Amino acid sequence: MNKKLGVLFIHGMGDTQDDYAHDAIHHLRERLSGRGYDRDDVAWEVVFWAPVLSPRENQLWVDLSARNDLNWTKLRKFFINGFGNTTAYQQGQCSRNNVYARIHTLVHQALLALKSKLGGEDRPLVVLAHSLGSVFISDYIWDRQHGKDPERFGGSPFERMETLAGLVTLGSSIPLFTLAHDPVACIDFPPAGLPQNLRKRAKWLNFYDADDVLAWPLKPLSMIYSETVSEDIEVSAGNLLTAWNPANHGSYWTDEEVIKPSAHLIASLLEECQVAQVARQSQAGGEEQLAGRIG
Repeated sequence: MNKKLGVLFIHGMGDTQDDYAHDAIHHLRERLSGRGYDRDDVAWEVVFWAPVLSPRENQLWVDLSARNDLNWTKLRKFFINGFGNTTAYQQGQCSRNNVYARIHTLVHQALLALKSKLGGEDRPLVVLAHSLGSVFISDYIWDRQHGKDPERFGGSPFERMETLAGLVTLGSSIPLFTLAHDPVACIDFPPAGLPQNLRKRAKWLNFYDADDVLAWPLKPLSMIYSETVSEDIEVSAGNLLTAWNPANHGSYWTDEEVIKPSAHLIASLLEECQVAQVARQSQAGGEEQLAGRIG
């Protein structure tokens, strides 16, 4: 069966495994199946960038803690991971061999893998990005929209993010990266080249938990963010032990308040894809009948 839409996941800070999106994909599939969509209608792919930085972070922790009895071990490791990722990513964005370039290369490789699952077609794309991953994907989209490195990343509309029809950010830290910018700029969403039938369905949903100190609403950042982000949605992510405190930062992926609207967005785009497909088939059939009568 021809897949109609691609979904890309990108994780954020924290101790992350390569199967981090497994449960989220399962829940989204269940939701879509309940709405009558086939599991093969959607192609799924993940960006796993943690190995770019984890060896250095692990070594830093060993160096700092081996001869020192430090309290708050888990919290310290989390901060090393978070601030280490942020610092390494921000440094030297012009070099092709730094963390910024390496992570963007991983995003591009995942997009190529996803496009292959879509039969090589430039199908509609939905991105779910968590935490620092929302910063990475925002930068990636910005760079493509401003023509950066077209020879490396601009091989097709899909790779240039021109088919991006849905953006879901979870526990986003984008605001922390805007402090050095005045005015605060934003990516173009929906992208200018997205077909009109998809533009009317396209949404940028930003989920945040008020107890998550790393998560922020995006609309208040600037007028352009207010116009571009469809909704800032406050949720209560996590379980009884984490929902009321900052430990909930990693709990968005399978939270029902996130899964339900995300599945609704994907289903809405799939519906439009089906409508467009039927219209194309009807038009092709009419042209064949007309050609037959003329012949």
